Amino acid sequence: MAARGWLGWPVLRQFTGTDRSGRGAAAKSRGSADISPRTEEADRVVKSVCPYCAVGCGQNVYVREGKVTQIEGDPDSPVSRGRLCPKGSASLQLTTGPGREHRVLYRRPYGTGWERLDLDTAMDMIAERVIETRRARWQWEQDGARTRRTLGFASLGGATLDNEENYLIKKLFTALGAVQIENQARV
Repeated sequence: MAARGWLGWPVLRQFTGTDRSGRGAAAKSRGSADISPRTEEADRVVKSVCPYCAVGCGQNVYVREGKVTQIEGDPDSPVSRGRLCPKGSASLQLTTGPGREHRVLYRRPYGTGWERLDLDTAMDMIAERVIETRRARWQWEQDGARTRRTLGFASLGGATLDNEENYLIKKLFTALGAVQIENQARV
Protein backbone atom coordinates (compact mmCIF):
# COMPACT_ATOMS: atom_id res chain seq x y z
CA MET A 1 0.00 0.00 0.00
CA ALA A 2 2.83 2.42 0.85
CA ALA A 3 4.58 1.66 -2.44
CA ARG A 4 1.35 2.25 -4.33
CA GLY A 5 1.07 5.69 -2.69
CA TRP A 6 4.55 6.61 -3.94
CA LEU A 7 3.65 5.63 -7.50
CA GLY A 8 0.86 8.18 -7.45
CA TRP A 9 3.16 10.99 -6.31
CA PRO A 10 3.20 13.82 -8.92
CA VAL A 11 6.98 14.37 -8.75
CA LEU A 12 7.63 10.69 -9.41
CA ARG A 13 5.17 10.72 -12.32
CA GLN A 14 6.98 13.79 -13.70
CA PHE A 15 10.41 12.09 -13.61
CA THR A 16 9.28 8.69 -14.86
CA GLY A 17 6.66 9.73 -17.40
CA THR A 18 6.62 11.72 -20.62
CA ASP A 19 5.49 14.99 -18.96
CA ARG A 20 8.94 16.27 -17.91
CA SER A 21 7.73 19.88 -17.46
CA GLY A 22 5.10 18.82 -14.92
CA ARG A 23 2.35 20.89 -16.55
CA GLY A 24 0.16 18.10 -17.91
CA ALA A 25 -0.68 14.60 -16.77
CA ALA A 26 2.07 14.58 -14.13
CA ALA A 27 0.42 17.44 -12.27
CA LYS A 28 -3.01 15.83 -12.14
CA SER A 29 -4.30 13.93 -9.15
CA ARG A 30 -7.46 11.91 -8.65
CA GLY A 31 -9.08 14.96 -7.05
CA SER A 32 -8.13 17.35 -9.83
CA ALA A 33 -9.21 14.90 -12.54
CA ASP A 34 -12.80 15.09 -11.26
CA ILE A 35 -12.91 18.90 -11.26
CA SER A 36 -14.43 20.75 -14.20
CA PRO A 37 -13.74 24.40 -15.02
CA ARG A 38 -16.24 26.96 -13.74
CA THR A 39 -16.47 28.30 -17.28
CA GLU A 40 -17.56 24.99 -18.79
CA GLU A 41 -21.28 25.41 -18.09
CA ALA A 42 -21.58 28.90 -19.62
CA ASP A 43 -24.08 29.48 -22.44
CA ARG A 44 -22.06 32.35 -23.84
CA VAL A 45 -19.02 34.53 -23.25
CA VAL A 46 -19.31 38.32 -23.29
CA LYS A 47 -16.28 40.56 -23.76
CA SER A 48 -15.99 43.36 -21.20
CA VAL A 49 -13.57 45.75 -19.53
CA CYS A 50 -12.64 45.71 -15.85
CA PRO A 51 -14.34 48.64 -14.04
CA TYR A 52 -11.78 49.24 -11.31
CA CYS A 53 -9.12 51.55 -12.76
CA ALA A 54 -8.01 53.42 -15.85
CA VAL A 55 -5.93 50.53 -17.26
CA GLY A 56 -8.94 48.90 -18.96
CA CYS A 57 -8.01 45.22 -18.69
CA GLY A 58 -10.07 42.93 -20.92
CA GLN A 59 -12.41 40.44 -19.30
CA ASN A 60 -14.35 37.42 -20.48
CA VAL A 61 -17.70 37.32 -18.68
CA TYR A 62 -19.22 33.84 -18.64
CA VAL A 63 -23.03 33.81 -18.60
CA ARG A 64 -25.45 30.94 -18.00
CA GLU A 65 -29.21 31.43 -18.30
CA GLY A 66 -28.79 35.22 -18.15
CA LYS A 67 -26.68 35.20 -14.96
CA VAL A 68 -22.95 35.86 -14.66
CA THR A 69 -21.17 32.72 -13.45
CA GLN A 70 -17.49 33.62 -13.81
CA ILE A 71 -15.23 36.50 -14.89
CA GLU A 72 -11.70 35.88 -16.14
CA GLY A 73 -9.01 37.80 -17.98
CA ASP A 74 -9.38 38.04 -21.77
CA PRO A 75 -6.34 36.52 -23.49
CA ASP A 76 -7.22 38.47 -26.67
CA SER A 77 -6.90 41.82 -24.88
CA PRO A 78 -3.83 43.78 -26.03
CA VAL A 79 -3.90 45.65 -22.70
CA SER A 80 -3.81 42.80 -20.20
CA ARG A 81 -3.25 39.66 -22.35
CA GLY A 82 -5.48 37.56 -20.11
CA ARG A 83 -4.21 38.80 -16.76
CA LEU A 84 -6.18 40.53 -14.01
CA CYS A 85 -5.04 42.12 -10.78
CA PRO A 86 -6.62 40.93 -7.50
CA LYS A 87 -9.39 43.54 -7.75
CA GLY A 88 -10.18 42.60 -11.34
CA SER A 89 -10.14 38.91 -10.44
CA ALA A 90 -12.72 39.57 -7.73
CA SER A 91 -15.04 41.61 -9.97
CA LEU A 92 -17.55 38.75 -10.08
CA GLN A 93 -18.66 40.07 -6.67
CA LEU A 94 -19.85 43.26 -8.37
CA THR A 95 -22.59 41.28 -10.06
CA THR A 96 -23.32 38.44 -7.66
CA GLY A 97 -21.98 39.56 -4.28
CA PRO A 98 -24.32 39.77 -1.29
CA GLY A 99 -23.32 43.42 -0.69
CA ARG A 100 -24.58 44.60 -4.10
CA GLU A 101 -27.51 47.00 -3.89
CA HIS A 102 -30.34 46.60 -6.40
CA ARG A 103 -32.39 49.58 -5.30
CA VAL A 104 -31.97 53.31 -4.78
CA LEU A 105 -31.10 54.30 -1.22
CA TYR A 106 -31.33 57.89 0.00
CA ARG A 107 -30.21 59.52 3.21
CA ARG A 108 -31.79 62.88 3.91
CA PRO A 109 -29.58 65.78 4.98
CA TYR A 110 -28.55 65.30 8.63
CA GLY A 111 -30.33 61.94 8.56
CA THR A 112 -28.98 58.85 10.27
CA GLY A 113 -30.73 56.17 8.23
CA TRP A 114 -31.29 55.18 4.63
CA GLU A 115 -34.68 55.04 2.95
CA ARG A 116 -35.66 53.35 -0.29
CA LEU A 117 -36.74 55.42 -3.28
CA ASP A 118 -38.04 54.37 -6.65
CA LEU A 119 -35.77 55.25 -9.58
CA ASP A 120 -38.11 57.87 -11.09
CA THR A 121 -38.26 59.79 -7.80
CA ALA A 122 -34.45 59.69 -7.43
CA MET A 123 -33.92 60.90 -11.02
CA ASP A 124 -36.43 63.75 -10.52
CA MET A 125 -34.62 64.79 -7.30
CA ILE A 126 -31.30 64.91 -9.14
CA ALA A 127 -32.73 66.95 -12.04
CA GLU A 128 -34.42 69.43 -9.67
CA ARG A 129 -31.18 69.92 -7.70
CA VAL A 130 -29.12 70.48 -10.86
CA ILE A 131 -31.61 73.07 -12.14
CA GLU A 132 -31.84 74.84 -8.77
CA THR A 133 -28.07 74.89 -8.28
CA ARG A 134 -27.56 76.24 -11.78
CA ARG A 135 -30.10 79.03 -11.17
CA ALA A 136 -28.66 79.98 -7.78
CA ARG A 137 -24.97 79.84 -8.75
CA TRP A 138 -25.01 81.09 -12.35
CA GLN A 139 -22.36 83.71 -13.22
CA TRP A 140 -22.88 85.90 -16.25
CA GLU A 141 -19.64 87.75 -15.68
CA GLN A 142 -16.82 88.15 -13.20
CA ASP A 143 -14.55 91.19 -12.87
CA GLY A 144 -16.06 92.65 -16.04
CA ALA A 145 -15.36 89.56 -18.17
CA ARG A 146 -18.19 87.43 -19.56
CA THR A 147 -18.13 83.98 -18.05
CA ARG A 148 -21.58 82.39 -18.55
CA ARG A 149 -20.85 79.53 -16.17
CA THR A 150 -21.69 77.95 -12.85
CA LEU A 151 -19.31 76.86 -10.14
CA GLY A 152 -22.16 75.20 -8.26
CA PHE A 153 -21.49 71.67 -9.46
CA ALA A 154 -18.81 69.65 -11.19
CA SER A 155 -18.35 66.28 -12.85
CA LEU A 156 -15.82 63.68 -11.78
CA GLY A 157 -16.07 60.54 -13.92
CA GLY A 158 -14.50 57.17 -13.37
CA ALA A 159 -12.39 54.82 -15.43
CA THR A 160 -15.31 52.53 -16.21
CA LEU A 161 -16.56 54.96 -18.83
CA ASP A 162 -15.21 54.68 -22.34
CA ASN A 163 -14.19 57.63 -24.53
CA GLU A 164 -17.62 57.99 -26.09
CA GLU A 165 -19.39 58.11 -22.72
CA ASN A 166 -16.88 60.62 -21.38
CA TYR A 167 -17.37 62.73 -24.50
CA LEU A 168 -21.15 62.82 -23.94
CA ILE A 169 -20.76 63.66 -20.25
CA LYS A 170 -18.35 66.47 -21.13
CA LYS A 171 -20.86 67.84 -23.64
CA LEU A 172 -23.72 67.63 -21.10
CA PHE A 173 -21.86 69.39 -18.30
CA THR A 174 -20.45 72.01 -20.65
CA ALA A 175 -23.98 72.73 -21.88
CA LEU A 176 -25.10 73.05 -18.25
CA GLY A 177 -22.35 75.64 -17.70
CA ALA A 178 -20.00 73.62 -15.51
CA VAL A 179 -16.29 74.24 -15.88
CA GLN A 180 -14.89 71.63 -13.47
CA ILE A 181 -15.15 68.48 -15.58
CA GLU A 182 -12.67 65.67 -15.07
CA ASN A 183 -12.46 61.91 -15.44
CA GLN A 184 -10.03 59.28 -14.26
CA ALA A 185 -9.76 57.70 -17.72
CA ARG A 186 -7.68 60.67 -18.86
CA VAL A 187 -5.00 60.13 -16.22
